[in-house]
Amino acid sequence: MHISFRHELGRDPWFITGIGLGLVLLLLAGLGPVFSPYDPHDISFRPLSPPSADHWLGVNDGGMDIFSELLFGMRNTAGFGILAGFTALFLGVAVGLAAAWFGGFTDQIAMRLADVVLAVPSVMILIMAASLFRPSPVMLAVILSIISWPTTAKAIRSQALVVKNRLHIHAARQAGASGIYILARHLLPELFPLYLIGFAAKARMAMFMEASLAFLGLLDPARKSLGIIISFALKYYYMDIWWNWLLPPVILLSLLTMTVTFLVISLEKVFDPRLKEAL
Repeated sequence: MHISFRHELGRDPWFITGIGLGLVLLLLAGLGPVFSPYDPHDISFRPLSPPSADHWLGVNDGGMDIFSELLFGMRNTAGFGILAGFTALFLGVAVGLAAAWFGGFTDQIAMRLADVVLAVPSVMILIMAASLFRPSPVMLAVILSIISWPTTAKAIRSQALVVKNRLHIHAARQAGASGIYILARHLLPELFPLYLIGFAAKARMAMFMEASLAFLGLLDPARKSLGIIISFALKYYYMDIWWNWLLPPVILLSLLTMTVTFLVISLEKVFDPRLKEAL
């Protein structure tokens, strides 16, 4: 089965493109301090210098190397999205499985709580939290996860209710399997495609949210972010700097979200036969 999965993924152009982009971006983000030619906070260079052999993308208005800024900014934006995506996925899976498995009062409480959280304008909550309390990026990612898990929880619950009533689950119960065993060996693995969808949606949203908050000036300006780079570059839109200062962070932000999307499309087709294209 695993050989079949590897064979199918190896032929899928979405997966090849996604994994290629992902490896390059992961390498750049993970080894940013190694690849960075300068300290991104070094302000000793001539402001607004054009690209050169020493500064591949030039220097910004504060005298900092733009290429070094991009490496650290991408690392922070991607890290924020991954953290928020995994945390929201964990919360959504835990609540959704608990609601489906226990049912009754537990299900009612969990779903009503999800409805309440969904009714709250998450964007406004995040903006207020960022502007009033100035939390750290990690705390802000956790806050975003807390207000974004309900959609994943509802999707997990809906599919778990279907799987819960299948014959092999009833057989496991009749054989004396515990609830934890059934959840770990049957429900969790069979819902795997939904985890991909949930993580991708939340990670993409979190990356854009982090970039948006940084763009609005609601995050620490000393912390490099693709949104902050875009914000400062836009102030000089009337100068011929769009291709070396404004365009690179926009492209990197787009590539980050495209990578997640491509990988999810390919993995869904492999692990969920219903999504495979007709031959």
